[in-house]
Amino acid sequence: MLRSGTSIGANIREAQNAESAADFIHKLGVAQKETDETIYWIELLHRTEFLTYAEYQSIFQDTNELLRMIRSGRIPK
Repeated sequence: MLRSGTSIGANIREAQNAESAADFIHKLGVAQKETDETIYWIELLHRTEFLTYAEYQSIFQDTNELLRMIRSGRIPK
């Protein structure tokens, strides 16, 4: 989760400094995949009771919102 979670921000930063529109799209695509992987790990941590339901809900909502922003291309600076 640490690896996929931190990769999201790194790829968003790279997208903000993209050399072309295609590079921007590619970097956001990678960030989207990493966000989805992070959601998988969050779900797994909850199912194995490493996260309480309240912790899971909070983290899941934040990560899901981030995924929606990436998919829409609305990335805050």
